[in-house]
Amino acid sequence: MILPEQKARLLIDDMLAASGWVIQDKGSMNFSAGTGIAVCEYDTDRGPADYILFIDKIPVGVIEAKKQDEAQNITVHEEQSHDYANSKLRWFKDNQPLPFVYKAPAL
Repeated sequence: MILPEQKARLLIDDMLAASGWVIQDKGSMNFSAGTGIAVCEYDTDRGPADYILFIDKIPVGVIEAKKQDEAQNITVHEEQSHDYANSKLRWFKDNQPLPFVYKAPAL
């Protein structure tokens, strides 16, 4: 049986890949794999973000997915998404706040 979180991850992965993003796990990142890299469960000083988006090796955005039963209250989770966008990313000394913040309800 596939868990709701796994289903959401597969759907988000499919949408990102269809848009040209290369999906990678944090344990096997290869920034040479493409221009746009989406890294799953990327470590920040506030915990792992569902996805951190990189363009040409520069972090530019965060995607935070939420369970379907939380979708109607997705604005409640804006603070968490913005916390990730303003956090320190692992392996980056002086990263700036990420300009793009996305919240995705699990479908």
